[in-house]
Amino acid sequence: MNVNKENDHSISIENAVVSYREDVALRGISIRVNRGEFVGVIGPNGAGKTTLLTIINGMGTLLHGQIHVLGYNLASGNGLSLRKKVGYVAQAQNIDPRMPMNVREVAIIGRYGRLGLFRRPKKHDWEIVDAALDLVGMTHLAKRPIGHLSGGEQQRVAIARCLAQEPEIFLLDEPTASLDWKAQTEILELVKRIHEERHLTTLFVTHDLDALPHTCDRVVLMKDGLIIADGAPDKLISTESLSNLYDMPLSAVEERQPHMHRRKS
Repeated sequence: MNVNKENDHSISIENAVVSYREDVALRGISIRVNRGEFVGVIGPNGAGKTTLLTIINGMGTLLHGQIHVLGYNLASGNGLSLRKKVGYVAQAQNIDPRMPMNVREVAIIGRYGRLGLFRRPKKHDWEIVDAALDLVGMTHLAKRPIGHLSGGEQQRVAIARCLAQEPEIFLLDEPTASLDWKAQTEILELVKRIHEERHLTTLFVTHDLDALPHTCDRVVLMKDGLIIADGAPDKLISTESLSNLYDMPLSAVEERQPHMHRRKS
């Protein structure tokens, strides 16, 4: 893996093409994300949002184009070193109540990327985990079996596990999907606080406008494997742009987004 020390962008993608068999997931997208920026990525299912996170995480294979993340010039199969610096939180999943791991044991998994699979965590590693659990508000449930938690609590543990890596980039892929309104709101507030306190570069992917943190510096609109718009939220989040993004009539968008500041294009 080559490192370009002169590149000050956290993420720089040029004309990236990714295909899964006959399906083209990304169709030549280009984007740059500055260090410390908070970018919301919005689009319907199948837009290529998760694939975008996959290549940033060093796990995707480009058919064409280039990608630099934290100065590393990525090529197929050489993303292991990078992934220690990139934290990833996926959509909340149902966990079997019989799973024999407690909250603290799940969170320590985030340290193994730095430790190596066969090295045991030391006092310093557990201190990092405990600090992460404190930040996400789960210290009081550290000994609770992970399968006995609510969906929102499990997602807090997933975020703590991610923070245990001590990442520089914070990737979130539909982190509030399947959660109730209260849990969604709490997770959004937590993500914003972590971004600010840890000075991370954050990409927050969602198909749901209501789940987009209002403190995003930028919004990227994706559709059919393309970036169709990229800019300030107050300029891009309009009735017209969402109608185009989701192929919905203007009246339907207005009905679904009654609270939205409707900016005319």
